Amino acid sequence: MGQADAVTPRAEILEGKTSPASDIQMTVVEAWSIAKNLFVDPELNHADWDSLLRKTMAHVGTAATTDSAYAGIKAMLGNLGDPFTRFATPKEYESFRISNDGSLEGVGLMIASDPSTGSVVVLSPVEGGPAARAGIRKGDQLVKVDGLALSGVKGEEVAQKLRGKAGTTVRITIRRQGGETEQDIETQLLRETIVFSPVFATMLPPHLQRDGQLVHPAYIKLSSFSQNASADMHQAIDKMEEQGADEYILDLRDNPGGLVRAGLDVADMWLDGSLIPRTIVHTINRAGETSPIETAAARPLTKDPLVVLVNNNSASASEILAGALKDNARAALVGQQTFGKGRIQSVFELEDGSAMFVTVAKYLSPAYHAIDKIGIAPDVMCVPKMGDEAVSDPLTAEDPVRAIEQDSCVKAAERHLDGF
Repeated sequence: MGQADAVTPRAEILEGKTSPASDIQMTVVEAWSIAKNLFVDPELNHADWDSLLRKTMAHVGTAATTDSAYAGIKAMLGNLGDPFTRFATPKEYESFRISNDGSLEGVGLMIASDPSTGSVVVLSPVEGGPAARAGIRKGDQLVKVDGLALSGVKGEEVAQKLRGKAGTTVRITIRRQGGETEQDIETQLLRETIVFSPVFATMLPPHLQRDGQLVHPAYIKLSSFSQNASADMHQAIDKMEEQGADEYILDLRDNPGGLVRAGLDVADMWLDGSLIPRTIVHTINRAGETSPIETAAARPLTKDPLVVLVNNNSASASEILAGALKDNARAALVGQQTFGKGRIQSVFELEDGSAMFVTVAKYLSPAYHAIDKIGIAPDVMCVPKMGDEAVSDPLTAEDPVRAIEQDSCVKAAERHLDGF
């Protein structure tokens, strides 16, 4: 969630092995300096930053392993009170870069830690991947990986354990809620090289509006803002236009965000900035100065009516896009209140191949609505009904179009489009 314009690592070290303390101490100083100079809150959450540097340097100087030393850096940054400003070890950073490239070797699961319970839950299986084929579902809780209990283990650490060389296997145990009962399911998955698109698009069956006009709706699901999101979205809209689409449903439900640049590029495809620049988002820097980011001076790929589906897991770049389309009166939002992550991170690679993710700005919607810890309210509230889960991954359904059609919020979106 947030901006992530990463660069190629300059060096690598082996985690868990001993390393000269001076090398890690240099990393401490780098991280400390970046936070001090660039963190969005110039007061640094009122932390005694100089004292924390001395404390962390002392810890690193006596740490037996790089893992322990890196834990000290993470603890130092924890004093900023911002869960999105964080330190990534070289291995964690490499995993991040892989996930944002649009391909990886693993089992194909999007997961996250539930902050209220500490458990690791499945946001969605990657369409057509090993986990999806094995029947892993959104909402399943991961409880073991290769026999290791995951209680208290962070989502990123779990993701690393799931990834591995294509052709190798990993055994996972999930816990599935079924009414008032829970069921633990163990399965072995074969890792693959997964090249995936964050975009799924299809035409839905035509139907008559209330005025008797026959319309041809197109459905586009955007699951993340990865490196290929913009290009794939462009291709999807072009394809739907060629097939005669005259209204659109853009599904951002369960989209956790990703690259802010991708979110801005996708907004450009829907907003008309050819005559008057349209504001996509306002950013607020650490000095409290507000600046607009506007559309390119270009025509949108389509001017057809648009509805955007959102829910509680639509976050970060998803909220930038949803806010831009709503406040510019380009689209109505249907669904639930969005997540509420109104902060932008920049990524800084450090000398040892680790990285710093630092919140450098906050953002407001084009109409200056605050989003952070609030979210965006939909124009039309829609709570999913039993059976709607199938649409989270249309390709895993036996009949994707039928699964989408049966989704209660897709139906609500179509009803709203009938009023355009």
